[in-house]
Amino acid sequence: MKRYLVALRRRCPLLFVLVALAALTLPAGAAVARPVPAEDAYQLRPTIVLVHGAWADGSSWNAVTTRLQAAGYTVRVPPNPLRSLAGDAETTADFLATIAGPIVLVGHSYGGAVISNVRNDNVRGLVYVDAFVPDEGEKVAPLVGDDSILAGDPAGVFDFVPYPGAPKGDADLYLKESVFLTGFAEGVPFEQARALWATQRPLAASASNQESGPAATWKSIRSWYVLGTADKVIPADRQRAMAERAGSAVTEVDAGHLSLITHPDEVAAVIAEAVKKS
Repeated sequence: MKRYLVALRRRCPLLFVLVALAALTLPAGAAVARPVPAEDAYQLRPTIVLVHGAWADGSSWNAVTTRLQAAGYTVRVPPNPLRSLAGDAETTADFLATIAGPIVLVGHSYGGAVISNVRNDNVRGLVYVDAFVPDEGEKVAPLVGDDSILAGDPAGVFDFVPYPGAPKGDADLYLKESVFLTGFAEGVPFEQARALWATQRPLAASASNQESGPAATWKSIRSWYVLGTADKVIPADRQRAMAERAGSAVTEVDAGHLSLITHPDEVAAVIAEAVKKS
């Protein structure tokens, strides 16, 4: 170092003076800080992965996504096939395998059952939003309870549409317009709700009657739960029972089943809390 300074003084006296002055302003023993590369800075925070539920798609997360992105978080919203519980979980797990670093996994409605069946060692936290939290062997359909709008005569709740390659007796389920507008989209402005009904993605009927796999992720990973107290799809008492069983930190919102659309600030805040504590 000494020979470097001597050479610098001979070749560029002005630069030598600037270096010397800079050294004088540092406390004894202080080290010069190295800027953190952008890619390293991003690794300090988990990636947030949002999984949508039935009769919706990734756009249902738009209001939450934009808020989290504005706060500096990395957010991914992969499509959920809605074909089978095990297959949907495997598809989500395959997507997570492409992400480096820690992950906070978020599921809405049926998406909660999916994230409960995903296996990935990088998942540090789970967030359930008006969601199913099944235990091993449980099926989604019975978890709604008798008071759900989904618990009536299936012919009065769903439109059944065949799909290519479906197992015998299976079909795609679309929510009837009246059920969608008055129950599923409770609290959503009418015109927006009608657009959501028209663009809904169906759930294979068999998916809601498949058993959840062993060792649900919530048994070993910390979780949070956003509970819509006016939910007509998964009534509040059913949500609360599942959230308490999982040991989730519960945040109640005065909302229907689509709190991610009607109350995005509250939902985004819970997800951000999960990121900070995961």
